[in-house]
Amino acid sequence: DIDNVGHKYHLKLVLEDITEQDCYTINCTAEILYHLGNTNAAPDVHFEIEGELKSTDEQDNMFYNRMKSLKTELVAENIPDSRGHVPAELQPLRRLARAAAGYVVWQHSTEDTRYELAQVQRVRQVKRSDDYLEFDYLVLLHEFVSQEIIPWQMTVLWHPEHGVKVTQNSRQPRHGEH
Repeated sequence: DIDNVGHKYHLKLVLEDITEQDCYTINCTAEILYHLGNTNAAPDVHFEIEGELKSTDEQDNMFYNRMKSLKTELVAENIPDSRGHVPAELQPLRRLARAAAGYVVWQHSTEDTRYELAQVQRVRQVKRSDDYLEFDYLVLLHEFVSQEIIPWQMTVLWHPEHGVKVTQNSRQPRHGEH
């Protein structure tokens, strides 16, 4: 507890590379500060990675070139499907959704929430005239504390040299809500 500021947590954790089959892991330490009383402020996060992350440049460039070469914009739904299956060609879209959802979760988390990406309900590629790829995602976030499944819209820009940027995001009403 930090008087009149908030609660700070010191964590030691292991990161797992989701792109590798050989379960590559790396140690990480983090400090997370949740501010008192201000639920609109994202927690402050400082972290250190012990070692180096594997490069994804080759996979990123293959995905980027494939998306840029499509004659019509890609549209996909239900990633993973009801059996938990993700076709290989949709794995990069799911990984991009995970990265973008990580940003959304960070921005909207409190000490009393625990969000995780459950499913990409829909993703639609948006045509652009510049070098970036743009995707409009509707994802389902599972909030473990309340057990709610929350629809969330995200507009995501991505370029292999510049990374992921969430340009727009908003919680959506659940089916049947107004």
